[in-house]
Amino acid sequence: MTHEIRARRRPGRAPAPGVGPVAPRFPGVRKIAVLRGGGLGDLMFALPAVEALAAAYPQASITLLGTALHAALLADRPGPVDRVEILPAAPGISAGPEDRRGTGAFLSRMRQEDFELAVQVHGGGRNSNPFLLGLGARHTVGTRTPDAAALERNIPYIYYQHEIFRALEVVGLAGAVPVSMEPQLPVLPHEAARARTMLLPGRKLVTLHAGATDPRRRWPASCFAEVAVRAVERGCQVLVVGDGADRDLAGLVVELALADAGPEAPVRSVAGDLDIGTLAGLLQASSVLVGNDSGPRHLAQAVGTPTVGIYWFGNVINAGAIGRSRHRVHMSWVSACPVCKADVTQVGWTAERCEHNDSFVAEVRPTDVWDDVAALLVADPDGCFQ
Repeated sequence: MTHEIRARRRPGRAPAPGVGPVAPRFPGVRKIAVLRGGGLGDLMFALPAVEALAAAYPQASITLLGTALHAALLADRPGPVDRVEILPAAPGISAGPEDRRGTGAFLSRMRQEDFELAVQVHGGGRNSNPFLLGLGARHTVGTRTPDAAALERNIPYIYYQHEIFRALEVVGLAGAVPVSMEPQLPVLPHEAARARTMLLPGRKLVTLHAGATDPRRRWPASCFAEVAVRAVERGCQVLVVGDGADRDLAGLVVELALADAGPEAPVRSVAGDLDIGTLAGLLQASSVLVGNDSGPRHLAQAVGTPTVGIYWFGNVINAGAIGRSRHRVHMSWVSACPVCKADVTQVGWTAERCEHNDSFVAEVRPTDVWDDVAALLVADPDGCFQ
């Protein structure tokens, strides 16, 4: 399925030096395909690289091979993506029961596009490189593990690298240098208007996201509830966000917070109730977002909202906010499974995972998180402190 993105690109900006080697640009590029499936955070990591491609090849259209969530978020939104093609269900490419017929039809249709350049920023390449080669593009660039198919230009996939910088290093292989170092996503007027209907007058909004795809990245609900109580004591409104899978967890955070702050406290859950655009608007309207290493934290950063993130230390390398004036990171230093003591530092494409899902971040103290929330609440909109 094709989703057209009808919006203007941002004006060009002066390029920064490349993250890695910058190879010569390919001649005659009119159509570019970028492969990046996964979740909301995965899209945010790829956006600076796509902006770099748009600046390097201003006459080219850019098609994102992504997910339905990506298509919904980017629809009619200014940015470097011209359209989204939703990936078929295929191992290592997109979730769901494998659809070989659908995958074959998708690749056949994409070959008819005659892409001059195909870019792989979707993992180490064992599955994604053969898929990318199936597009039939004239030129290909991407990451590669030792057991993955080679593209025309490759960089080694080494797990511990920030995903934004990894993607920027990949597009450097196509001669694209950075124009931004973090994702930037404009909120549309109707999204901002819907978000305003959820705000209480005279109160700053502290938004919480307690979910994460990997349960080991989840801070306990009781810790989020403690932050909510402190925010209410400070005169703030608190909303807990998430998708449908987060409803029960968000409800528990609210229940624990109200038990302490009182049943009339301005704390409630909207998890599962918002479309992705309204979520973006609500995050922009927030004074601070407190969340695990998951999509809403990355989206909040992209719309310009200060964040306080709770991370396992290994994930900080790959996904932590880079700056500290507007974004704070709290790390747990757990290096072994809390249950079986298995080494958990060897993650990524070579990892063998134990069966336990106990939190890696439970040791992060709510008082420390709150101290950063309180500091960000008094910063001016530019993140400056007096």
